[in-house]
Amino acid sequence: MLPKYTLPALALAGFAFGVYTVVNGNRPVPVAPAVVQPAEAPFGTFIAGSGIIEAQNRNVAIGAALPGLVQTLSVKVGDQVRAGTVLFSVDDRDARAVLAMRRADLARARAAVAEASAGLTDAQTLQRLAEAVTDRRAISAEELERRRNAVLIARARLDSARAQVQQAEAQLAAAETNLDRLTVRAPMDGEILQVNIRPGEYAIAGPLTTPLLVMGNLDQLHVRVDIDENDAWRFRPGGRAIAYLRGNREFSTPLTLAYVEPYVVPKRSLTGDSTERVDMRVLQALYRFDRERLPAYVGQQVDVFIEAPGQEAMRPPTAATPP
Repeated sequence: MLPKYTLPALALAGFAFGVYTVVNGNRPVPVAPAVVQPAEAPFGTFIAGSGIIEAQNRNVAIGAALPGLVQTLSVKVGDQVRAGTVLFSVDDRDARAVLAMRRADLARARAAVAEASAGLTDAQTLQRLAEAVTDRRAISAEELERRRNAVLIARARLDSARAQVQQAEAQLAAAETNLDRLTVRAPMDGEILQVNIRPGEYAIAGPLTTPLLVMGNLDQLHVRVDIDENDAWRFRPGGRAIAYLRGNREFSTPLTLAYVEPYVVPKRSLTGDSTERVDMRVLQALYRFDRERLPAYVGQQVDVFIEAPGQEAMRPPTAATPP
């Protein structure tokens, strides 16, 4: 049998533990210090935007015109290529077989032209002989008309054979084009930034979520800045701009405006901020910068601040009172 003070003691201990748990649970959790201090705007009034670094002529996603197994891959990441350089080729055995068939069809069509031409010459010869007869009793009018019609028929057959040659030549040109399309070449001078295909893999034609290859001209890099549509009316092309490397605000560089794409588009470059909306629309401005001052790579994000007037300085003009 338990002593009479055991249950009250246990109840008191449970109550004390509950009070302790509640008190400690209500204490504010200390805010962890930031691993990296965020960049601060150097302007009094500004527009803040997220920028992503890309090649001067944008990052070009290379695809395949025709689907098939990749036969050869001629480049690797980091290669400098000139316009027209072979990047990769797709299995072309079927295309070469079709090309051989089209060449045979063209040879047959040309032979048919020679045959039709000889038939026309023969018909014309018979017609001249018939018309050269002076004594009409030696040849009937029906026979003379038949030979004239034979010339017309032979001439029509020759025209048809020539048309068949033109059709065969067009089909041969189409086969040669399809064969050439199986070899993917660089559309411009630039550097290979990414390779997502290997020999033996199947290359799908058309737009892809992950491109087969990515290339770009890195002689001059651009920063594509997303300006919130709510701040687009404050943006001025002549305003100063500066970019800070995300992760180290000690690296920064002034920006020079290259051009603005005057079409507001849905935002695609997400920053991960909890307050960020995925349905946001942005105005995109492209800036140039000195690569020596900002050690960044293509695809890297930067924090951009653009000098802009405040809301008070940009009040709309008061409408005139009608007389």
